[in-house]
Amino acid sequence: MIKVKTFTSPLKIFHVHNELMELDKAVNDFLQQGNIKKVISVCDCTTDMNGGTMGIIRVLTYEE
Repeated sequence: MIKVKTFTSPLKIFHVHNELMELDKAVNDFLQQGNIKKVISVCDCTTDMNGGTMGIIRVLTYEE
């Protein structure tokens, strides 16, 4: 069965690298702990308000 899961993280100035590493870890932990047979797609997009980046959304499409 194909499923979709989203992960989010705020982005703060001077902390973006750490926040992206934490987001990567959350996705990798999910993949390791779940019964994931195949990753179909991973897509990142940023949220925006008044011209400034506020956060990141990572969408994972996978098959169980």
